[in-house]
Amino acid sequence: MQENYLAKWLNNELSEEEVKKFKESKEYASYKRLRDATDNLAGADFDMAKAWKDLNNRKATTESKVIKLIPFKKYLSIAAAIAFIVVGSFLYYGSLNEEISTQYAERAEIVLPDASEVQLNADSQISYSKKNWDKKRDIALNGEAFFKVAKGKRFTVTTENGTVTVLGTQFNVENRKGYFEVACYEGLVSVLYNKKEVKLPAGNSLVVINGEVKSLKIPNTKEPSWIRNESNFKSIPLKYVLDEFQRQFNIEVSTQNIDTDQLFTGSFSNTDKELALQSISTPSQIKFKLEGNKVLFYAETP
Repeated sequence: MQENYLAKWLNNELSEEEVKKFKESKEYASYKRLRDATDNLAGADFDMAKAWKDLNNRKATTESKVIKLIPFKKYLSIAAAIAFIVVGSFLYYGSLNEEISTQYAERAEIVLPDASEVQLNADSQISYSKKNWDKKRDIALNGEAFFKVAKGKRFTVTTENGTVTVLGTQFNVENRKGYFEVACYEGLVSVLYNKKEVKLPAGNSLVVINGEVKSLKIPNTKEPSWIRNESNFKSIPLKYVLDEFQRQFNIEVSTQNIDTDQLFTGSFSNTDKELALQSISTPSQIKFKLEGNKVLFYAETP
């Protein structure tokens, strides 16, 4: 196939004889599928799982690399295909128009187009397509949020670690580095983790810490403790407790001579800094030193 056939075909400049010859080439089928897919992008349904993966790829840091040069003729074909994808991506991401995030020591309450409610904990983010909400109730989450879902079509929360699906219920999802938890407070929640589906009835939670899966009972309440300004933990490594303290109070945390993998059971206030420090240090048998906006947790050496 001549290398300029693709460009002329895209611009409808091929003669009948050239079109016939081009259609007989092995490349034609692939280019046609790509073109057809691009033409339909504007009306495509919103795919939250793909959006989440693409958003994470866009966040990856760029590094200098040694690249093997591609012959110029072959590059023309590749460049044309990339052009299709770039244009398609532009049209696709144009429909993603809603993103809400919180900083340390900050929360947010969001009412979705169907009157479902989301309470966003500190250092968290959700994104969704408001335009396509009546077709697909899909949300991407990074951080922690409590959902009160209005009855209706399937409601999906997608995270890096797993996917949560419900029809109408109340549940909490926390998605942090090395930590994933889904707790059901009303109704039934379906959790897809590592290609396995788990059904969670009210009063149960699924916890994944560094790949280790646990099923736990939760207190008989209608909402997670952080909604009531209290962070609660049951047999959780201390490092995740300290991370949560840092998020709630916007205080830089450092440690010295302590085992941050030791398990912690207890709670701390999200509004009283001094009480929170005591609530963490006393049961863990460690000390702390607070200076300005920094706190050091440490253990005295013998």
